[in-house]
Amino acid sequence: MIRTIARQLLSTTLSFLLVCTATSFEAGAQQAASTGEIGYSVQGEPLSAAELQQLVAPIALYPDALVAQALAAATFPDQVASAASWLQQNSKLTGKTLVQAVDAESWDPSVKALTQFPSVLGNLAANLSWTSALGEAYHTQTADIMTAIQVLRAKALAAGNLKSGSQLTVVQQSPQTIVIQPANPQVVYVPVYNPTVVYGYPYVVPGYTVAPATTAVVAFGVGVAVGAMMASSSWGYSYWNCNWHSTTVVYRGGAYYGNSAWHGGYYGSSGSYYGAKGAAHYSSGYNPSTGTYARGATVSNGYGSQSVGQAYNPRTGAYGQTQQGSNANGSWGSSTVSKNGNTAYSQHQTTSQGTTGSVQTSKGGSAYGASGKYNSAAVGQTASGNKYATANGNTYSNTGNGWSGNSNNTQKSGSSSYSGQSASGSKSASSGWGGQEKSSGSSAFGGGSSGWDSRSSSARGSASTGGGGGGWGGGGGRSGGGRR
Repeated sequence: MIRTIARQLLSTTLSFLLVCTATSFEAGAQQAASTGEIGYSVQGEPLSAAELQQLVAPIALYPDALVAQALAAATFPDQVASAASWLQQNSKLTGKTLVQAVDAESWDPSVKALTQFPSVLGNLAANLSWTSALGEAYHTQTADIMTAIQVLRAKALAAGNLKSGSQLTVVQQSPQTIVIQPANPQVVYVPVYNPTVVYGYPYVVPGYTVAPATTAVVAFGVGVAVGAMMASSSWGYSYWNCNWHSTTVVYRGGAYYGNSAWHGGYYGSSGSYYGAKGAAHYSSGYNPSTGTYARGATVSNGYGSQSVGQAYNPRTGAYGQTQQGSNANGSWGSSTVSKNGNTAYSQHQTTSQGTTGSVQTSKGGSAYGASGKYNSAAVGQTASGNKYATANGNTYSNTGNGWSGNSNNTQKSGSSSYSGQSASGSKSASSGWGGQEKSSGSSAFGGGSSGWDSRSSSARGSASTGGGGGGWGGGGGRSGGGRR
């Protein structure tokens, strides 16, 4: 009975949030399919010239090298999200220190290059549905999307909103080719404009949000000094350009098409490592139809195994992560699900002495349960403050008027007849069933319940590290010998 109530308390809360998450994923996909929004329509179906113009409107007036970086980086939307989060967490890094820190990450060169332009990277990360559609269009309709950029430049020029100045040099090389370069090669200014008005045509960009503006004037932010970056990195601004004749992005002198793993808009990566002491596996994936990112990794050796997984949907805000481990002494794990500011955390452990489990919610609900060879108990508290408890077959409740039992045993839940949570709400020792301390053995990812927050190697086994910090960190775990 104890275990039944505990499981109900655990599963009800988690299932509720998971159902909400799944429903939102499905609803997002159905809504996109019904509206025909760019990037959500039938995968692989070419976009029209007008649709491509809408898609590139936010970046068409950028300097050529910055356009190249944005198009290439858009084919890695998961890395864009990771890099933007990383940049916020490391906002104090500047100059060569920032370049060196970025260089150590595993992102694509285009994503690394955009860390020097945080406003551009931030826009891509904040509008991921647009970003993924832009990346897919560049990968599958390269020449068409480059042509769309030139069409918009011509419209902005004709409308009087694109002209040379102290920040940019605009040169019309031919009727079909307009080149935009920094006026000072050492300093790059990012144009700031509203794409719905600057072209003389009200382009509304699906999936892209912009602050309202009534003027078509192109403004500029603070200039970005790129001189030092040119000399200290292999992915800096000077290595990028647009070849308007071959209609491709150019990186280090050659055509660059971005993520080669795109397949009709869906992509993923995986890797494995096997050694005499153990094995490691990782995988990551992205689905533009639902907007869902997911990744996971497993490490195993002679001491045990451990697995972690995460899924995130930036459109709905739904997030889930889990970490599970086991060895000869038992198993343990923790999970988190979150949506719309509501979060639930659960933990469990099983050893030869018994099982413990708990769940807490951000709204104030909580439940704890345990069972062992000689005793068992469960306690719970709702968000409203009502408390419930069971011990050795007896049940109790406290809804604001003190504790009352509904069994022949009148022993109150705060007594010493069981180990668990007392009537005051504090947890007592759980020695009757082995406690929450992890069993001895190798922890492949170093523990922690925040997802990929550890970079420790598994004991005496294959090396394995997680990506960036909690939330949506780096682009998936990387095994010791695997390749992305």
